[in-house]
Amino acid sequence: MKYQFVKVAAASPELKVADPHYNAQKIIEIIKAQAEVGTEVLVFPELSLSGYTCGDLFLQDVLIGGSLSALKTVVEATQGHTMLVFVGLPLRYQGKLYNCAAAISNGKVHGFIPKIEPLKDIYERNFAHGFIQEGYVNLWEKASAPISASMLFQDERHPEVLVSAEIGAGAPASLPTRYELSRAAIIVNLSASSEGVGKREYLRSLLAARSGRNESAYIYCEAGKGESAADAIFSGNSMIYENGTCLAESKPFSSEVCEAEIDVGFLLFERRAKALAAEHEETGHLVNFPFITDRELTIRKVDPTPFVPHEEDELHARAELILNMQAHALARRLQHTNAQTAVLGVSGGLDSTLALLVSCRAFDLIQKDRKSILAYTMPGFGTTKKTKSNALTLMEELGVTSKTVPISDTVLSHFKDIGHNLENRNVTYENAQARYRTMVLMDVANEKNGLVIGTGDLSELALGWCTYNGDHMSMYAVNSSVPKTLVKHLVQSEANRLGGNVKKVLGSILSTEISPELLPPDEAGEIVQKTEDVIGPYELHDFYLYHFLRRGDSPAKTFYLAQRAFTEAYDRATLKKWLVSFYKRFFTQQFKRNCVPDGVKIGSVSLSPRGDWNMPSDASAALWIREAESL
Repeated sequence: MKYQFVKVAAASPELKVADPHYNAQKIIEIIKAQAEVGTEVLVFPELSLSGYTCGDLFLQDVLIGGSLSALKTVVEATQGHTMLVFVGLPLRYQGKLYNCAAAISNGKVHGFIPKIEPLKDIYERNFAHGFIQEGYVNLWEKASAPISASMLFQDERHPEVLVSAEIGAGAPASLPTRYELSRAAIIVNLSASSEGVGKREYLRSLLAARSGRNESAYIYCEAGKGESAADAIFSGNSMIYENGTCLAESKPFSSEVCEAEIDVGFLLFERRAKALAAEHEETGHLVNFPFITDRELTIRKVDPTPFVPHEEDELHARAELILNMQAHALARRLQHTNAQTAVLGVSGGLDSTLALLVSCRAFDLIQKDRKSILAYTMPGFGTTKKTKSNALTLMEELGVTSKTVPISDTVLSHFKDIGHNLENRNVTYENAQARYRTMVLMDVANEKNGLVIGTGDLSELALGWCTYNGDHMSMYAVNSSVPKTLVKHLVQSEANRLGGNVKKVLGSILSTEISPELLPPDEAGEIVQKTEDVIGPYELHDFYLYHFLRRGDSPAKTFYLAQRAFTEAYDRATLKKWLVSFYKRFFTQQFKRNCVPDGVKIGSVSLSPRGDWNMPSDASAALWIREAESL
């Protein structure tokens, strides 16, 4: 199993009602095709061998026996294939008839799962209620198989992979909950719900909730073409969800196979984080056999920008929500502290621009004059004409109070005080400027009864790309949970909303190189100190950050996924270089994160030491760096 990914599929072939052997051949065709592409868990619909709409024909020995005979044919066809396959059939056990799912692999039936609560309608009224206790069904040629509704299937080489099964979209809520809490990261559902207006939307919400509730994958497969249309129509909906997110779905009435690759490692990471499963490990009848292979990813899409939605409408909606969250949080803090002003430095860069836009929204919310926002531009040794002009223009267009405080002379005087050589453009040369700017803002806030609004973002916090007690510090940090790759989209969204001259100047800011502007520009007055040349591309670091914090991925897994996500953008050596750099910077810079100011959390990844990321400042990065360097 490559980095704990499992390939799964759901298939609803066109069948014939009450013709098990015909249906078995259709199922076998799909099994063979899926074996060719490396599928490891394959699910067919409820009563897929007999057909779901047989009615009282289910009482006939001919159909019951024919379904069992068809199962034998399917089982024999799986010989040599380790894939775990689920098919549905009517099964007689101890004198009663059960609606069952059969779990088969490599020429053997590993278990039957009876439906707990069959519907009392024209389709299922002849079936008995399923049961939890374990029994055994006699099959053919002295073969037998266990039967229980609480069965768990475990891969013997990868014991962390457990699969459970249930039958019907309306399965009792208590049953999947028990399975999920029994460590089954993958749940399959064999269903036969008829189609109807609004049904697909209902299914999406149901499956998203079920898979997200306890961090599981959910493979749903529904009866489709070929079922009787006497009173209803069956469309063969197939959907695959992972922790609330839809990975794949089939088109209605298409009979197409729905495929996806489940990240079991992520699901287990989520469960560990929430301490799920441990107290319920005793439930479930465990069946152990090999069904997972060592295969490469083939169809799973790896998002190079996991923090940024890709659909235009979704991106706009997300941006509006985040901007509102930031603004409402700041408004609450302003009101709570009875602050008369908001004080912030505006450099003409993206982060301070976003902080200013959020501040304007917050002041509008509390119906306070924007003139009470004190925005300072503080040109220093590296400030270019473009960024200074953009900062001044933006402040004017937004109607805030604009102040310019040149800092070069004061910093030069400071260098004399501490004996620093001006020609030595080391970290002291840079940090002295950042710290003096912060001192100006803090003192103004004290003078004007205001709050210093922090501008630093999540990516800078992760990498420690901020001056300790300089731009690292503020009185409320509105951007502290916003990754750099998302900042520009928030600014662009606000530019589109505001339009006019504001949109024009924001466009200029968006096109400016990311830089702290602490080193002098070149002879042409252009930026020399380009952040991404020093610390690496932010899109890579945000990708690494997401997979490290949100998904708990190892360096090797992260690198493997990065090669897929950035296949045309970066070569292997570049990806590795910045991956090693990421771990080094993330671990060594924790001391800055342990004393960050308050700031609003806007997504699932946050580095606040108070409610989110908890790590000692002196933790060793040796394990992570050693693995990254060995790639």
